[in-house]
Amino acid sequence: MKNFLDLASERYYEGNPILTDEEFDHLAEKYKYKKVGHQVTDAIPHLFRMYSLQKILSSDIIPEGEYIVSPKWDGAAVSAVYNNGEVEIALTRGDGIQGRDITDKIRLLAPSIKFKGMMQVNAEVVAPKTTSDNPRNFAAGSLNLKSLDVFEERVHDLYFVVHGVHYFGLGMGFNTTYIEDMKELEQWGFRVCINFADIGFPTDGEVWRLNNNKEFNALGYTAHHPRGAYALKEVPKGVLTVLEAVIWQTGKSGIVSPVALLEPVEIGGALVSRATLHNIEYIRALNLEIGCTVEVIRSGEIIPRIVRRVYDEKNNS
Repeated sequence: MKNFLDLASERYYEGNPILTDEEFDHLAEKYKYKKVGHQVTDAIPHLFRMYSLQKILSSDIIPEGEYIVSPKWDGAAVSAVYNNGEVEIALTRGDGIQGRDITDKIRLLAPSIKFKGMMQVNAEVVAPKTTSDNPRNFAAGSLNLKSLDVFEERVHDLYFVVHGVHYFGLGMGFNTTYIEDMKELEQWGFRVCINFADIGFPTDGEVWRLNNNKEFNALGYTAHHPRGAYALKEVPKGVLTVLEAVIWQTGKSGIVSPVALLEPVEIGGALVSRATLHNIEYIRALNLEIGCTVEVIRSGEIIPRIVRRVYDEKNNS
């Protein structure tokens, strides 16, 4: 299962996911999979590490403090190192420690600024929902294009939204507060997360970040997350039904994949009787059997997905 989740993580960050966020989160929790991002072979280290955020389902568990809440953009995370106002090097997130060089593309997206010195901005490259059925894949896939000419054709559909800054020699947050940092970056010409309207763009919950930079830096980091920021996730509501059969079908690409036949159930105003199962490893991971009860969601309010098997406490079936 670890190898399967490694593959799923790699495909996600390349912009070609084989699982939805809900499915990956469910499997990662079940199998205690903690790895974030994926290691690339042609990697370059980030000047400052890009940490992930601890995912939570309720704001009630966030410690007391003054937090700035902004949308959690569903795009492709990148870092860009500026040297005297120009992009020196830009990288994909990768595993947070090192990423792939995408400098030529980010120079077409990110602005030149009036700043003497070196700093790293962390940003999300996002695309409007109108670009494709999956704008997150559109954004990540664009950054992985080999042809710069093709990328240039997509630039007008891509947005570089900054959500963090490290000043070389000064650490994260030059100003007293996160708000002041973001406003300063905005004055320099950046789009920033606190003021970029999320209407028409894909989001995946909210980011809660301590406003006071001294308090944030004092809390430090775990091996994976900052202790002063959280990702409040949106949990889609699933509907329970019965897995009646599994069939195999050939897609347009020629790949044969399993499809679940379900006892018909209404989800979001649509009658659902089929759901994708991806591959045999996914079936095994969820321990699915004919006749078992499953939870189904409509991923992106379109594609039906089985996210888990529901066990009866009495007979465990």
